[in-house]
Amino acid sequence: MNQDYIKPDNWSIIEEGFDAERVKSSESLFSIGNGAMGQRANFEETYSAETFQGSYIAGIYYPDKTKVGWWKNGYPKYFAKVLNAPNWIGIDIEINEENLDLNTCTEVRNFRRELNMKEGWYNRSFEAVLKNGTEIAVNVRRFLSLDLDEAGIIKYEITPLNKDAKIVYKPYVDAGVTNEDANWEEKFWEPLEVKKGTNEAFVTAQTFKTHFKVTTFMHNTILANDEDIHVSPSTIDSTADKVQYTYGTIIAKGQTSAIQKIGGYTVSLNHENTLAAAEKVIKSAVNSGYDALLQNQIEAWAKIWEMSDITIDGDVKAQQGIRFNIFQLNQTYLGKDSRLNIGPKGFTGEKYGGSTYWDTEAYCIPFYMATKDQQVARNLLTYRYNQLDKAIENAKDNLGFKNGAALYPMVTMNGEECHNEWEITHEEIHRNGAIAFAIYNYYRYTGDYSYIPEKGLEVLIGIARFWHQRASFSKQKNQYVILGVTGPNEYENNINNNFYTNYIAKWCIDFAAEQIEKVGSEYPADHKRILEKVSLSAEEIQEWKKVADDMYFPTSKELGIYLQQDGFLDKDLVPVKDLDRSQRPINQKWSWDRVLRSPYIKQADVLQCFYFFEDHFSREELERNFDFYESFTVHESSLSPCVHSIQAAVLDKMDMAYTFYLRTSRLDLDDYNKEVEEGCHITSMAGTWMSIVEGFGGMRVKNDQLHFSPKIPKEWKGYSFKINFRNQILKVAVNHNETTFTVDGDQDLTIVFNGNPVIASKFVQIN
Repeated sequence: MNQDYIKPDNWSIIEEGFDAERVKSSESLFSIGNGAMGQRANFEETYSAETFQGSYIAGIYYPDKTKVGWWKNGYPKYFAKVLNAPNWIGIDIEINEENLDLNTCTEVRNFRRELNMKEGWYNRSFEAVLKNGTEIAVNVRRFLSLDLDEAGIIKYEITPLNKDAKIVYKPYVDAGVTNEDANWEEKFWEPLEVKKGTNEAFVTAQTFKTHFKVTTFMHNTILANDEDIHVSPSTIDSTADKVQYTYGTIIAKGQTSAIQKIGGYTVSLNHENTLAAAEKVIKSAVNSGYDALLQNQIEAWAKIWEMSDITIDGDVKAQQGIRFNIFQLNQTYLGKDSRLNIGPKGFTGEKYGGSTYWDTEAYCIPFYMATKDQQVARNLLTYRYNQLDKAIENAKDNLGFKNGAALYPMVTMNGEECHNEWEITHEEIHRNGAIAFAIYNYYRYTGDYSYIPEKGLEVLIGIARFWHQRASFSKQKNQYVILGVTGPNEYENNINNNFYTNYIAKWCIDFAAEQIEKVGSEYPADHKRILEKVSLSAEEIQEWKKVADDMYFPTSKELGIYLQQDGFLDKDLVPVKDLDRSQRPINQKWSWDRVLRSPYIKQADVLQCFYFFEDHFSREELERNFDFYESFTVHESSLSPCVHSIQAAVLDKMDMAYTFYLRTSRLDLDDYNKEVEEGCHITSMAGTWMSIVEGFGGMRVKNDQLHFSPKIPKEWKGYSFKINFRNQILKVAVNHNETTFTVDGDQDLTIVFNGNPVIASKFVQIN
């Protein structure tokens, strides 16, 4: 833990007291989104101290030229920047002819932020004393509409406390923005058109290179004591990329003045005429009105929470943590558009670039399958199917593979590889396995096999072809090996025979071959269509099987463990507990050379294999490997604590499971890795959900049935969650004395509780 200023609360993220040192961290933590767009919790008014300005639109990116010391074949052509979008939230404010700026006020008191996760809004309030002696109270509420997802709403209220005040509001929209990660302050937006109305304005701009067109808009209303006073702007200032209106008003001491600002984006991904679309959005929002839009927001979030909430009784910090994670996941992706995906920072920052990593398949799909309609998870699978041709091009053009072998990108926006580190781009190839596993996991959970003959089998064939060609035969070992890889532990590069990579390569080939046979017997028309399309023969499948059947797995018979890679035991095996705390995190304190030679593990690697393929190994094997590898794991990836929490729970190491759960659930709230100001770790938040449902709840799907083996941390009085399993809603409630299963509807559901079949109807209680 590196920070502890967020107040414990069951439903809200709360900060009290103004501290300039916390501004950038809070901008991340209080971010809001609605699946289509999002923004950091930047102040609407001027703030002259350090800040990280960021607003983002789903699917919009810039292909920044990859720069290396020298070019080599296979390097990705560009790095996909997540673009800071034009600013619509800005409102410069003058009070008695002095600019409001919390950095220059003589006093700021009663400062408070609240992110209300239950209702989906962000609120900031404070009292300030300006240099001219005017004292004011400010309350600002902002939300991004879930129903009208191209619009956001701000209500900015000012109450003079010690004298009457002349208040000048200067709302603006500005496309002259740069990225926090811009190399030379370069701009990525080309202004196209500015349009001004009576109280509304529009700036249309497009991205350089990719030519995404975006109209950024605003509509302003000036209020006195919550009544529209029908003020028109006194002046309108505009440039090629910015429009700013000026509204002057006088308000008596103790009375409340406000500006109500509607803003947002319409994009060419969805509209041929973005300006006309923006005008329609404003009309719809104005007709609804602020109160109705807010009420609709509250109701929309209530529907989301009805299915996705996890309750924890007796541990407020744990409760706050899981709800923060669930809230951010739903702000980032709602499953409405199969062209979109779940970026690792969501709408909270720019780090990493791209919108899609293997995190989606390995961590996020289970959450979306269980808390939403199965179509949402199917959309995520369809996203990869739609990019299969790009994956085949990637393997062919960058690696020299042939015959339809597919390597999915490590990072992508549109199916092309856009990660610019060779040891990741070329070598962290296990991501192919996660994509294949997600297809299996989707079918296993939903029972919907139709996706495989319709789309999934082509993906599985491309991936199997990749593994067949990527493996090589070792005469010395008389087995197939996979050389020059990076496993999930990115603190080892260019190593040979990463256990997880080799294991999932074998599994992918075996699974693809099984599905080809199954589709052949049950969907003969699809089987014929697909095999003709990809020119697959029985002889080629047999060649795949040779690789799978004779795959090499590094082991230590002495220790009774699988080796993370061939040379792991050659390292100086000093456990993490003996590492000086001043050296942590090692990725910020050590040279990369030293990190790569160390035994320290960034995240679950061998244990990732045990997580995916738990039934393939005995409990004793899990325990030996867990005890060995956890002792060297520094958990400097957000994806690490959740897997360890789940496996610690399996092994009845409940204190450890609870500690890991707190770390994954409060990773950003408590800033464990000293980087939250760069944005939140969105995709790993799905792992927090897994830590409770799969870890403490012990939920598994075996032989088309749900299995539960629930456990409860001693710190909790009880917990509960809901899942949508094959269109049946099951609620599971656990306390120290009993487990309760409740099924919505009249249809019974057979589950397995601690190894024993149970028929769950309306209500089943088990001691």
